[in-house]
Amino acid sequence: MPWIRIAPKAVEALSRRHPWVFSGAVAAEEPPAAPGDTVQVRGPDDRPLASGAYSPASTIRVRVWSFDPAQPIDGAFFDRRIAASIAARGEHALRPGCACRLVHAESDGLPGTIVDRYDGFAVCQFLSAGAERQRNEIARAVAAHTGCRGVYERSEGSGRTRESLPERRGLLSGAEPPDAIEIAEGPCRFLVDVRHGHKTGFYLDQRENRARLAALAGGRDVLNCFAYTGGFGIAAAVGGARSVVNVESAPEALALLERNAALNGIGTERMENVRADVFEALRRFRDARRSFDLIVLDPPKFAASSAAVQGAARGYKDINLLAFKLLRPGGLLLTFSCSEAIASELFQKIVADAALDAGRPAQALEWLSQAPDHPVSLAFPEGRYLKGLVCRVQ
Repeated sequence: MPWIRIAPKAVEALSRRHPWVFSGAVAAEEPPAAPGDTVQVRGPDDRPLASGAYSPASTIRVRVWSFDPAQPIDGAFFDRRIAASIAARGEHALRPGCACRLVHAESDGLPGTIVDRYDGFAVCQFLSAGAERQRNEIARAVAAHTGCRGVYERSEGSGRTRESLPERRGLLSGAEPPDAIEIAEGPCRFLVDVRHGHKTGFYLDQRENRARLAALAGGRDVLNCFAYTGGFGIAAAVGGARSVVNVESAPEALALLERNAALNGIGTERMENVRADVFEALRRFRDARRSFDLIVLDPPKFAASSAAVQGAARGYKDINLLAFKLLRPGGLLLTFSCSEAIASELFQKIVADAALDAGRPAQALEWLSQAPDHPVSLAFPEGRYLKGLVCRVQ
């Protein structure tokens, strides 16, 4: 097996079971190792410490598969990891109509691997060189342990770009998914486009936060920004909101949002859908002196890396400042960041500065995060990427 030797400074992180070895920690390596090859990670004294997937194109040179360097990384290994990950979600994860994340990458011991289930179909993302190399083994194990009618691939985005991997989209096994898969989430029902939708089709990480919004929305006028296919807006309406305004720039997302509204029996008398850039729409609402009782800000990732943090912080502050100005006294703001590079403390400071500049004294009532089927390994805090606040203005 090819091997790398790490510098003394990197041993402690590995001993704490952090699954990444950065390129700057590599003191020596024995070629040849190709992208995705399994390599042995050795300490400065050449003692084997772990085995992982090699990625020469990435600053994360090795993603650890196992901290037992003697464990074979073969089909049986991936079969056990997939089975354990699914079992950890409980029986509800495989219930008909259910949507659930079955594998959450490093936090489930499968670096670079995402598996989401939508009713009878599984959608996989392979975002690292190691996951790419093992895609067939992983897809086979997913099909075997879920009984899904089809396993589909959506391996796209900046993660693959950083690993110098081309995008992949298509059927891995079984039946092709339909154009829209119907799923149930509490009292709400949604149609999901796993072929063309964002990520794997739907934002499963916001499940509990949508339920929290529904509990807060009764009798309120709600503004849902970056609405996508209406997750928060539908939850608010089903929760008893007096009115809901959804703002989304993508016409295909708005079309599916309207189908989701019809699926849940929500008429146009209670729901208004606006196709617009959110920044521009918020300014138009401000200029028109419109106001709301509850506003949801769930923007896409503004910072894909630490280099983009400064610009992202300006964007987050701008939308939060505008939202604070649109809230009625006693109104609520549910605001989120899914940027890994934006730390929780920084996000809270951005929101606090936005309230200050808006001249709206505000309180933080709750701190929100991703759903439990997106667990965070205590050895891998980077797995917590979704940050949210419930704020009340005075």
